[in-house]
Amino acid sequence: MRVVIALGGNAMTGPDGSASAEDQRRAVDAAMEDVADLVADGAEVVLTHGNGPQVGNLLVKNELAAHVVPPVPLDWCGAQTQATIGMLVLNALDTALARRGAIPRPAVVVTRTLVAADDPGFQHPTKPIGRYLPEKEARRLIGHGEAWEDRGAKGWRRMVASPEPLEILDAPAIRSLLEGGFVVVGAGGGGIPVVRGGDGDVSGASAVIDKDLAAAVLARAVGAELLVIATDVDNAVRGFGTPEAAPIGRVTPAQLRALAADGHFASGSMGPKVEATIRFVEGGGRRAAITSLARIAAASRGEAGTVVERS
Repeated sequence: MRVVIALGGNAMTGPDGSASAEDQRRAVDAAMEDVADLVADGAEVVLTHGNGPQVGNLLVKNELAAHVVPPVPLDWCGAQTQATIGMLVLNALDTALARRGAIPRPAVVVTRTLVAADDPGFQHPTKPIGRYLPEKEARRLIGHGEAWEDRGAKGWRRMVASPEPLEILDAPAIRSLLEGGFVVVGAGGGGIPVVRGGDGDVSGASAVIDKDLAAAVLARAVGAELLVIATDVDNAVRGFGTPEAAPIGRVTPAQLRALAADGHFASGSMGPKVEATIRFVEGGGRRAAITSLARIAAASRGEAGTVVERS
């Protein structure tokens, strides 16, 4: 079984969303225990992950230190967080696999994702990143040219461009490592966004790619049978936040798309996860699932979570 597991940001921070170095290390250590169980059972695993809190922290550092050192662009932030989170995963997974007597070794690929230079996402920022701020602080940053959006009770959040992922440029390297017996971490944060110029040159783009949509592209590129999107809930829910709320179990892509069209999934949270599972299965994948981290093994077997399969 070859599976791509997309880990949500909750797997990379403390229970309260804190992102200190120690909080992140403990969270990754815990997450890799569940992944190691799946690997020890014989699965070929590719991991990808979110990086919103980590990129958000780097952006805060950019703002505070701009008078001393030049700020770095979003694609550089993506690359830095891929390497940092990748290092934490390497250490944690190495340890967890060794305790189980498992042979596979982990590897990290700093990964670029191709997007279109004329993608409308560059004109209409929709991707929330970083920490929540009160309105007063958010409006101060809006005055500096940033886009912020009121996200309800939690506060305001920065919104950045989120273009469609077209191709995982470094998927061949990921696939080669996978076939060589490695557990591979790739396309972290959706991949480092790049565009290709008319003469074929590749350059970074100021954007953040949705990691779930990129995971669907990655899963197809590496020939995965399964895509599991691990988040902080056991199932996607129809009627979320209403008295009629109900978990979604086994469902076809068409049924799930109909629910999405009826507005059951928020665009900045569950919406991309639902769309990613639909795309993967419609594109030829055997099965996709949305569930909590502790249930990824059962979800891989089709026994837990929101399981998406063709009828």
